Amino acid sequence: MPRLVPALLLLPLFVSCTALAQTQANALLSTVLQTYDSDPHGDLRAVVVLRDGAVVAERYYNGETTDTLHDIRSAGKSITALLAGAAVARGQLQITGTVGQYWPEVASSPAGKVVLDDVLTMRSGLAAFDEDADSPGNEDKLDDAPDPTAFVRGVPSNATPGSIYRYNSLTAYIAGRVVESASGTDLETFAAKNLFAPLGITRWSWGRDAAGHAKGQGNLSLRARDTAKIGQMVLDQGVFDGRRIIEASWIKAALAPRVATGTADPYADHYGYFWYAKTQEIAGEKIPVFFASGNGGNKIYVIPARRMVISVASSAYGKGYGQRRSEAILKALLQADKSR
Repeated sequence: MPRLVPALLLLPLFVSCTALAQTQANALLSTVLQTYDSDPHGDLRAVVVLRDGAVVAERYYNGETTDTLHDIRSAGKSITALLAGAAVARGQLQITGTVGQYWPEVASSPAGKVVLDDVLTMRSGLAAFDEDADSPGNEDKLDDAPDPTAFVRGVPSNATPGSIYRYNSLTAYIAGRVVESASGTDLETFAAKNLFAPLGITRWSWGRDAAGHAKGQGNLSLRARDTAKIGQMVLDQGVFDGRRIIEASWIKAALAPRVATGTADPYADHYGYFWYAKTQEIAGEKIPVFFASGNGGNKIYVIPARRMVISVASSAYGKGYGQRRSEAILKALLQADKSR
């Protein structure tokens, strides 16, 4: 008759085997990152991979270090959406309110009549298209405007709000100004108190417009580990290190598939409140991925099914391969991930 071994005696062996498997899984992820040492473009900066909130793989490229601040460009729009959620939780905003209700200086303009839900989903109806240099609300014209408030007032409407999705920076700038006006606090100061400090983010740089307002549309520079922290907070439904930062209901609303974008955008199926979503198919498995995205391939990928966050910093600004490369990194890491 075989001898029975007490379960408690087997537990250390089980734990040891599990730890070994996890170490091997992490090594595979690190191997993927090492392959990009030979990337020919010279503008990939960093990749940080979290699982269950812990760094399981990271690598820095082309002079980047753990302490380097990196301009994440339009991925900053997704952070502006989180700040809008913080203002909603404090009773300072309502998503059904109009821009002009909270920003009186533009109340009589077409922008002032748009509800915030349509602002945060890029369905403002304003004549703003960043790919058209002649568009009245083009982002370069906004950046050059000596009086940004007057510029916003002057942008006409060319569609019924809520009817058409058109990605542009003007609406994210408007969202930032609305948060600032509604809270009575400089946007960067509001972010420092309600998002950065609770996440332990101590260093950043934020570009400002000609009137001194932080740009809700982007030009926010953060460390790669800190953008990963933001992704982890989103993955954990607004909680970080046991503390609630953003309401779970807002995270759910921000990630919800509000606008179908797959026919026009090869990298995303849907758009929420300045956050994207795409289902990736890896080895026959369909994996929902939510993400912030910025020019050049800057990404904060949130992958609930794998309990993972992947932050990519890239300065391939204006170059199409930047977005392709970041998605390739995401897919390679998901393919190599053996933790499931």
